Amino acid sequence: MDFHEVRFPANLSFGSLGGPERRTDIVTLANGFEERNTPWAQSRHRYDAGVSMRSLDDVEALIAFFEARRGQMYGFRWKDWSDYKSCPASRDPAFDDQLIGIGDEVTQSFQLMKTYRSGEASYTRPISKPVEGTVRVGVGDEEKIEGIDYEVDTTTGFITFSHPVNLSMQVYAGFEFDVPVRFDTDRILANVASFKAGDVPNVPVVEVRI
Repeated sequence: MDFHEVRFPANLSFGSLGGPERRTDIVTLANGFEERNTPWAQSRHRYDAGVSMRSLDDVEALIAFFEARRGQMYGFRWKDWSDYKSCPASRDPAFDDQLIGIGDEVTQSFQLMKTYRSGEASYTRPISKPVEGTVRVGVGDEEKIEGIDYEVDTTTGFITFSHPVNLSMQVYAGFEFDVPVRFDTDRILANVASFKAGDVPNVPVVEVRI
């Protein structure tokens, strides 16, 4: 996959508009009841990078980033300021924030995941772009040491232990993460006069599957 391991400037994504998107097929029956189904197991996130542009310098930085990605050609990392931690926004990640697997004495690699809960329902989201230096991992109630007990692949979100995890031991992780995205347009329309008057370019960004 064509992907650049570079983050869109975080100061420019701050204040942007966006969030998760779902696709639901709804059929209304003759009796008025509905049948609902979704072809997507995972949500897809969309953002507007233009909303957060505050100055002409910001627009220049945006255009430089856009040109380096060749428009829609190359994906990149995006910091979603509304959801970028394994824990609540007011806390720092801890090693036991998220349960990511159970040991079976065979498996050494585990995908980072974040689980969203509301009532009895939950949704587990795979995390493929953790931020380097923020990942903490634990087995049971013991925090492990990166570089000794495990390694982190920040390009895929996999944690690989130096040896298989013992049977039935719970594997936890805490982390910050980015969203893999691409521009959803091959052009940027920016007008200096209109920008000074308060208008900003529309720059759609969409999540890509990794």
